[in-house]
Amino acid sequence: MSTAKIIRIRTGGQSGADRAAMDFAKEHGIPLCGWCPKGGWAEDYPDPPGLLWDYPELTETPSAGTEQRTRWNMRDAEAILTIIPKSSAVSKGTDVGLEEGESLGKPMFTATGPEDVPEILRWLDQLPDGTELCIGGPRASECTEAYQETKAVLEAIMAVFG
Repeated sequence: MSTAKIIRIRTGGQSGADRAAMDFAKEHGIPLCGWCPKGGWAEDYPDPPGLLWDYPELTETPSAGTEQRTRWNMRDAEAILTIIPKSSAVSKGTDVGLEEGESLGKPMFTATGPEDVPEILRWLDQLPDGTELCIGGPRASECTEAYQETKAVLEAIMAVFG
């Protein structure tokens, strides 16, 4: 993932796909940003300052709920990559993000795993240089493979763009 193409990764910090995107960004020196619920809440960081303790790049929303975080991240992103592994249960938060991105007319791509990397690369190639990319998907309690699958997709993209 070239830093000329993707200048920043935006995500909401929840366990699973969001966290994989955050860790990937940090490991590869890609700037990170995003909205998180008030108190830094995530299912594995329930008490304030929550995930802000380890991910101070995020900004709290006024609401402690997750819907505002999701909607604001979709609103502020320039393009949206959603990774929903085949094993995922229904994810209300992911559905909110997909609906919001569609209603805003954002460039979007939804993948299931590394097998979609060639199509993701074609989609990314159509985005302008300097794009802020929001990456999300289900939380860990909705899909135990969300973190690993998202990380594998991002690493495969980096192998080509890097």
